[in-house]
Amino acid sequence: MDETSSDTGWRGSMDGWLEAAYDALLEGGVDAVKILPLAKKLKLSRTSFYWFFRDREELLAALIARWRDKNTGNLVRRAEAYAESIAEATLNVFDCWLDTALFDSKFEFAIRSWALQSEEILGEVQAADNARLEALGRMFERFGHEPVAADVRARTLYLVQIGYISMQTEEELELRLKRIPEYVAIFTGTGPEQREIDRFLSRHRPG
Repeated sequence: MDETSSDTGWRGSMDGWLEAAYDALLEGGVDAVKILPLAKKLKLSRTSFYWFFRDREELLAALIARWRDKNTGNLVRRAEAYAESIAEATLNVFDCWLDTALFDSKFEFAIRSWALQSEEILGEVQAADNARLEALGRMFERFGHEPVAADVRARTLYLVQIGYISMQTEEELELRLKRIPEYVAIFTGTGPEQREIDRFLSRHRPG
């Protein structure tokens, strides 16, 4: 049945509830994702929640789906994107580390923290890690690396970034951009061409 904005305004929207849950997860961990506090934040009644979700577990499942679709989905797509060389393919993946629209590092940290207290979520994280590593391994194989070498290079690339996230490392943008050609050379065995770097920088330098 179609609903007008006046019909739905008193109970919000599914996206609104999910965004509030996302904010709560990042700010206070999974224990902060509770219906009543979210309702108070949204200035909605607690019962309005049930128009969109059966219970808290369904809301948490929606958060996991959002994380999976965004972080894993975009990383896999960038690993599969067209590139002239393995260096450029790696730069395509690096887009994820610099563009929060592609990969949300704070969300990643929150999910991994949640996994420390939930076997189910740990399974989700392990499945995501495997999918991402397989995509990166295929990327290296596409450019001529043997399977074992491709796997090791994929792991080196990926685990360095997960280390950045787990350690909550902060870097100035210009410093990180300056380091990227050297990272590419280490991860791939070949440095990027200047035109490849220029294309990459054009996507990430302001203005």
